[in-house]
Amino acid sequence: MTRRIIIDTDPGQDDAIAILLALASPEEVTVEAIVAVAGNVPLALTATNARKICELAGRPDIPVYAGCPGPMAARPLVTAEHVHGATGLNGPALPEPTMPLYEQHGVDFLVDKLRAEPAGTITLCALGPLTNIGMALIKAPDIATRIREIVLMGGGYFEGGNITPTAEFNFYVDPHAADIVFRSGVPIVMKPLDVTHRVLTTPERLDRLRAIPNRAAAAVVAMLSFSERFDLAKYGSEGAPLHDPCVTAYLIRPELFSGRHINVEIETMSPLTMGMSVADFWRVTTRAPNALFIRDVDDAGFYALLEERLARLP
Repeated sequence: MTRRIIIDTDPGQDDAIAILLALASPEEVTVEAIVAVAGNVPLALTATNARKICELAGRPDIPVYAGCPGPMAARPLVTAEHVHGATGLNGPALPEPTMPLYEQHGVDFLVDKLRAEPAGTITLCALGPLTNIGMALIKAPDIATRIREIVLMGGGYFEGGNITPTAEFNFYVDPHAADIVFRSGVPIVMKPLDVTHRVLTTPERLDRLRAIPNRAAAAVVAMLSFSERFDLAKYGSEGAPLHDPCVTAYLIRPELFSGRHINVEIETMSPLTMGMSVADFWRVTTRAPNALFIRDVDDAGFYALLEERLARLP
Protein backbone atom coordinates (compact mmCIF):
# COMPACT_ATOMS: atom_id res chain seq x y z
CA MET A 1 0.00 0.00 0.00
CA THR A 2 1.11 3.52 -0.67
CA ARG A 3 1.69 5.91 2.23
CA ARG A 4 -0.90 8.68 2.42
CA ILE A 5 0.73 12.05 2.98
CA ILE A 6 -0.14 15.71 3.46
CA ILE A 7 2.63 18.10 2.46
CA ASP A 8 2.98 21.26 4.56
CA THR A 9 5.28 23.62 2.70
CA ASP A 10 6.59 27.13 1.94
CA PRO A 11 7.76 26.79 -1.69
CA GLY A 12 10.81 27.57 -2.28
CA GLN A 13 12.72 25.85 -5.07
CA ASP A 14 13.75 22.87 -2.95
CA ASP A 15 10.16 22.51 -1.68
CA ALA A 16 9.03 22.47 -5.30
CA ILE A 17 11.40 19.62 -6.12
CA ALA A 18 10.24 17.70 -3.04
CA ILE A 19 6.62 18.04 -4.17
CA LEU A 20 7.45 17.01 -7.74
CA LEU A 21 9.29 13.94 -6.42
CA ALA A 22 6.24 12.93 -4.37
CA LEU A 23 3.80 13.48 -7.23
CA ALA A 24 6.01 11.38 -9.53
CA SER A 25 5.98 8.45 -7.07
CA PRO A 26 2.38 7.16 -6.82
CA GLU A 27 3.54 3.62 -6.09
CA GLU A 28 4.99 4.75 -2.76
CA VAL A 29 3.07 7.89 -1.73
CA THR A 30 -0.38 9.34 -2.28
CA VAL A 31 -0.47 13.13 -1.87
CA GLU A 32 -3.81 13.84 -0.19
CA ALA A 33 -3.35 17.62 -0.10
CA ILE A 34 -0.83 20.44 0.15
CA VAL A 35 -1.01 23.11 2.85
CA ALA A 36 0.97 26.30 2.39
CA VAL A 37 2.66 28.20 5.22
CA ALA A 38 4.58 31.46 5.33
CA GLY A 39 8.34 30.97 5.33
CA ASN A 40 10.66 31.30 2.37
CA VAL A 41 8.27 33.99 1.12
CA PRO A 42 4.94 35.30 2.47
CA LEU A 43 1.84 33.12 2.47
CA ALA A 44 0.19 34.57 -0.64
CA LEU A 45 3.24 33.55 -2.66
CA THR A 46 3.71 30.11 -1.10
CA ALA A 47 0.04 29.29 -1.75
CA THR A 48 0.44 30.41 -5.37
CA ASN A 49 3.71 28.53 -5.77
CA ALA A 50 2.22 25.28 -4.46
CA ARG A 51 -0.43 25.44 -7.18
CA LYS A 52 2.13 26.30 -9.85
CA ILE A 53 4.05 23.15 -8.92
CA CYS A 54 0.96 20.95 -9.04
CA GLU A 55 0.15 22.25 -12.51
CA LEU A 56 3.75 21.76 -13.62
CA ALA A 57 3.41 18.11 -12.58
CA GLY A 58 0.10 17.77 -14.41
CA ARG A 59 -1.80 17.38 -11.13
CA PRO A 60 -4.31 20.22 -10.82
CA ASP A 61 -6.54 17.80 -8.90
CA ILE A 62 -4.43 18.12 -5.72
CA PRO A 63 -6.25 20.22 -3.09
CA VAL A 64 -4.16 23.19 -1.94
CA TYR A 65 -4.94 25.15 1.22
CA ALA A 66 -3.43 28.28 2.76
CA GLY A 67 -2.46 28.10 6.40
CA CYS A 68 -0.77 30.57 8.74
CA PRO A 69 0.66 33.89 7.51
CA GLY A 70 3.21 34.22 10.31
CA PRO A 71 4.71 32.57 13.40
CA MET A 72 2.63 31.46 16.37
CA ALA A 73 4.21 33.81 18.90
CA ALA A 74 4.49 37.60 18.71
CA ARG A 75 7.47 37.35 16.38
CA PRO A 76 7.98 38.96 12.97
CA LEU A 77 8.02 36.70 9.94
CA VAL A 78 11.53 36.01 8.65
CA THR A 79 11.67 35.24 4.92
CA ALA A 80 14.42 34.16 2.52
CA GLU A 81 14.08 36.07 -0.72
CA HIS A 82 17.87 36.46 -0.62
CA VAL A 83 18.03 32.73 -1.45
CA HIS A 84 14.83 32.01 -3.37
CA GLY A 85 14.18 35.32 -5.12
CA ALA A 86 11.24 37.67 -4.84
CA THR A 87 8.68 35.05 -5.90
CA GLY A 88 10.21 32.13 -3.99
CA LEU A 89 10.43 30.22 -7.27
CA ASN A 90 12.77 32.43 -9.27
CA GLY A 91 14.46 30.66 -12.15
CA PRO A 92 11.81 29.18 -14.46
CA ALA A 93 9.01 31.23 -15.99
CA LEU A 94 6.01 29.33 -14.62
CA PRO A 95 2.51 30.53 -15.55
CA GLU A 96 0.08 31.77 -12.95
CA PRO A 97 -2.00 28.83 -11.70
CA THR A 98 -5.57 28.30 -12.83
CA MET A 99 -6.44 25.61 -10.27
CA PRO A 100 -8.31 26.90 -7.20
CA LEU A 101 -7.02 27.62 -3.72
CA TYR A 102 -9.42 25.90 -1.34
CA GLU A 103 -11.24 28.27 1.00
CA GLN A 104 -10.86 26.35 4.27
CA HIS A 105 -8.00 27.48 6.49
CA GLY A 106 -5.11 25.03 6.28
CA VAL A 107 -5.02 24.42 10.04
CA ASP A 108 -8.73 23.59 10.09
CA PHE A 109 -8.21 21.26 7.15
CA LEU A 110 -5.44 19.42 8.99
CA VAL A 111 -7.61 18.98 12.08
CA ASP A 112 -10.69 17.85 10.16
CA LYS A 113 -8.76 15.50 7.90
CA LEU A 114 -6.86 13.81 10.72
CA ARG A 115 -10.05 13.36 12.73
CA ALA A 116 -11.93 11.96 9.73
CA GLU A 117 -9.36 9.36 8.71
CA PRO A 118 -8.46 6.19 10.62
CA ALA A 119 -5.73 6.81 13.18
CA GLY A 120 -2.23 6.13 11.92
CA THR A 121 -3.02 6.46 8.22
CA ILE A 122 -1.81 10.01 7.48
CA THR A 123 1.84 11.11 7.46
CA LEU A 124 2.62 14.82 7.62
CA CYS A 125 5.54 15.95 5.48
CA ALA A 126 6.78 19.30 6.77
CA LEU A 127 9.05 21.21 4.38
CA GLY A 128 8.87 24.66 5.99
CA PRO A 129 8.25 26.31 9.34
CA LEU A 130 6.04 24.16 11.58
CA THR A 131 3.44 26.86 12.28
CA ASN A 132 0.44 25.07 10.74
CA ILE A 133 1.17 21.78 12.47
CA GLY A 134 1.94 23.45 15.80
CA MET A 135 -1.32 25.41 15.63
CA ALA A 136 -3.28 22.27 14.72
CA LEU A 137 -1.81 20.44 17.73
CA ILE A 138 -2.77 23.32 20.04
CA LYS A 139 -6.27 23.64 18.61
CA ALA A 140 -6.94 19.88 18.64
CA PRO A 141 -4.52 17.97 20.90
CA ASP A 142 -6.41 14.76 20.12
CA ILE A 143 -4.93 14.65 16.61
CA ALA A 144 -1.47 13.82 17.99
CA THR A 145 -2.44 10.16 18.40
CA ARG A 146 -3.95 10.08 14.91
CA ILE A 147 -0.82 11.15 12.99
CA ARG A 148 1.19 8.20 11.70
CA GLU A 149 4.43 10.18 11.58
CA ILE A 150 5.83 13.64 10.94
CA VAL A 151 8.75 13.61 8.51
CA LEU A 152 10.30 17.06 8.46
CA MET A 153 13.19 19.07 7.14
CA GLY A 154 14.57 21.28 9.86
CA GLY A 155 17.27 21.83 12.39
CA GLY A 156 20.93 21.07 12.45
CA TYR A 157 23.49 20.09 15.02
CA PHE A 158 26.95 19.22 13.76
CA GLU A 159 26.45 21.62 10.82
CA GLY A 160 25.24 24.48 13.03
CA GLY A 161 22.72 26.85 11.46
CA ASN A 162 22.11 28.41 8.07
CA ILE A 163 20.19 31.55 9.10
CA THR A 164 22.00 32.19 12.40
CA PRO A 165 25.18 30.53 13.68
CA THR A 166 23.07 28.03 15.64
CA ALA A 167 19.65 27.83 13.94
CA GLU A 168 18.35 26.33 10.72
CA PHE A 169 15.84 28.51 8.84
CA ASN A 170 12.62 26.51 9.31
CA PHE A 171 13.03 26.23 13.07
CA TYR A 172 14.22 29.82 13.41
CA VAL A 173 11.16 31.22 11.65
CA ASP A 174 8.86 29.60 14.21
CA PRO A 175 10.77 28.03 17.11
CA HIS A 176 7.67 27.87 19.31
CA ALA A 177 5.82 25.75 16.75
CA ALA A 178 8.85 23.47 16.41
CA ASP A 179 8.95 23.10 20.19
CA ILE A 180 5.28 22.08 20.27
CA VAL A 181 5.82 19.49 17.54
CA PHE A 182 8.84 17.94 19.24
CA ARG A 183 6.97 17.75 22.55
CA SER A 184 3.82 16.30 21.00
CA GLY A 185 4.65 12.61 21.26
CA VAL A 186 4.06 12.14 17.53
CA PRO A 187 6.75 9.94 15.90
CA ILE A 188 9.20 12.28 14.14
CA VAL A 189 11.79 11.72 11.43
CA MET A 190 14.06 14.77 11.28
CA LYS A 191 16.11 15.74 8.22
CA PRO A 192 18.60 18.30 9.57
CA LEU A 193 21.31 20.22 7.76
CA ASP A 194 23.64 17.42 8.84
CA VAL A 195 22.16 15.18 6.15
CA THR A 196 20.92 17.72 3.58
CA HIS A 197 24.40 19.22 3.29
CA ARG A 198 25.54 15.84 1.95
CA VAL A 199 23.06 15.93 -0.94
CA LEU A 200 24.85 18.34 -3.26
CA THR A 201 23.73 19.49 -6.71
CA THR A 202 27.08 19.09 -8.44
CA PRO A 203 27.51 20.22 -12.07
CA GLU A 204 27.50 16.58 -13.20
CA ARG A 205 24.17 15.93 -11.47
CA LEU A 206 22.64 19.07 -12.93
CA ASP A 207 23.79 17.97 -16.38
CA ARG A 208 21.97 14.65 -15.96
CA LEU A 209 18.79 16.44 -14.92
CA ARG A 210 19.21 18.85 -17.85
CA ALA A 211 19.23 15.88 -20.23
CA ILE A 212 15.70 14.82 -19.20
CA PRO A 213 13.46 15.94 -22.09
CA ASN A 214 10.42 17.28 -20.24
CA ARG A 215 9.27 20.66 -18.91
CA ALA A 216 9.31 19.58 -15.25
CA ALA A 217 13.00 18.70 -15.37
CA ALA A 218 13.78 21.89 -17.29
CA ALA A 219 12.02 23.87 -14.57
CA VAL A 220 13.93 22.03 -11.84
CA VAL A 221 17.26 22.85 -13.51
CA ALA A 222 16.24 26.50 -13.82
CA MET A 223 15.23 26.56 -10.13
CA LEU A 224 18.47 25.00 -8.97
CA SER A 225 20.58 27.17 -11.25
CA PHE A 226 19.03 30.19 -9.54
CA SER A 227 18.96 29.10 -5.91
CA GLU A 228 22.32 27.36 -5.79
CA ARG A 229 24.23 30.58 -6.52
CA PHE A 230 23.69 31.67 -2.91
CA ASP A 231 24.86 28.41 -1.31
CA LEU A 232 27.83 28.01 -3.64
CA ALA A 233 29.09 31.42 -2.58
CA LYS A 234 28.28 30.74 1.07
CA TYR A 235 29.79 27.28 1.48
CA GLY A 236 32.37 27.10 -1.30
CA SER A 237 31.39 23.46 -1.92
CA GLU A 238 31.21 21.58 -5.22
CA GLY A 239 27.44 21.94 -5.23
CA ALA A 240 24.55 23.37 -3.24
CA PRO A 241 22.59 21.37 -0.65
CA LEU A 242 19.17 20.08 -1.70
CA HIS A 243 17.18 20.16 1.54
CA ASP A 244 13.47 19.42 1.30
CA PRO A 245 13.52 16.58 -1.25
CA CYS A 246 15.22 14.51 1.46
CA VAL A 247 11.79 14.32 3.13
CA THR A 248 9.92 12.82 0.21
CA ALA A 249 12.92 10.69 -0.85
CA TYR A 250 12.85 9.12 2.63
CA LEU A 251 9.22 8.10 2.17
CA ILE A 252 10.00 6.58 -1.22
CA ARG A 253 13.39 4.97 -0.47
CA PRO A 254 13.99 4.96 3.31
CA GLU A 255 16.98 2.66 2.85
CA LEU A 256 18.90 5.61 1.37
CA PHE A 257 19.07 7.20 4.83
CA SER A 258 20.24 6.28 8.33
CA GLY A 259 20.34 7.96 11.71
CA ARG A 260 19.77 7.58 15.45
CA HIS A 261 16.68 7.76 17.63
CA ILE A 262 17.54 10.54 20.09
CA ASN A 263 16.14 13.44 22.08
CA VAL A 264 15.83 16.80 20.31
CA GLU A 265 14.69 19.98 22.04
CA ILE A 266 14.14 23.42 20.50
CA GLU A 267 15.49 26.62 22.05
CA THR A 268 12.75 29.25 22.43
CA MET A 269 14.22 31.66 24.97
CA SER A 270 17.77 32.75 24.18
CA PRO A 271 18.26 35.60 21.66
CA LEU A 272 21.65 34.11 20.86
CA THR A 273 20.49 30.57 20.09
CA MET A 274 16.78 31.04 19.28
CA GLY A 275 15.52 28.16 17.13
CA MET A 276 18.51 25.92 17.79
CA SER A 277 17.78 22.19 17.71
CA VAL A 278 19.61 20.76 20.72
CA ALA A 279 20.24 17.17 19.66
CA ASP A 280 21.44 14.67 22.26
CA PHE A 281 23.16 12.64 19.56
CA TRP A 282 25.57 10.97 21.96
CA ARG A 283 22.83 10.32 24.54
CA VAL A 284 24.59 12.12 27.36
CA THR A 285 21.31 13.06 29.07
CA THR A 286 18.41 11.00 30.38
CA ARG A 287 15.92 12.83 28.17
CA ALA A 288 13.69 10.38 26.32
CA PRO A 289 14.25 10.01 22.56
CA ASN A 290 11.59 11.81 20.52
CA ALA A 291 12.96 11.83 16.96
CA LEU A 292 14.85 9.77 14.43
CA PHE A 293 17.70 12.17 13.64
CA ILE A 294 18.94 11.39 10.13
CA ARG A 295 22.63 12.00 9.58
CA ASP A 296 23.77 9.80 6.69
CA VAL A 297 22.57 9.41 3.11
CA ASP A 298 23.45 7.54 -0.05
CA ASP A 299 23.66 10.72 -2.09
CA ALA A 300 24.31 8.94 -5.39
CA GLY A 301 21.23 6.80 -4.79
CA PHE A 302 19.24 9.92 -3.92
CA TYR A 303 20.10 11.63 -7.22
CA ALA A 304 19.46 8.43 -9.19
CA LEU A 305 15.97 8.34 -7.66
CA LEU A 306 15.37 12.03 -8.41
CA GLU A 307 16.50 11.62 -12.01
CA GLU A 308 14.31 8.56 -12.53
CA ARG A 309 11.19 10.12 -11.08
CA LEU A 310 11.50 13.53 -12.75
CA ALA A 311 11.63 11.69 -16.08
CA ARG A 312 8.08 10.46 -15.42
CA LEU A 313 6.58 13.96 -15.30
CA PRO A 314 5.19 16.05 -18.16
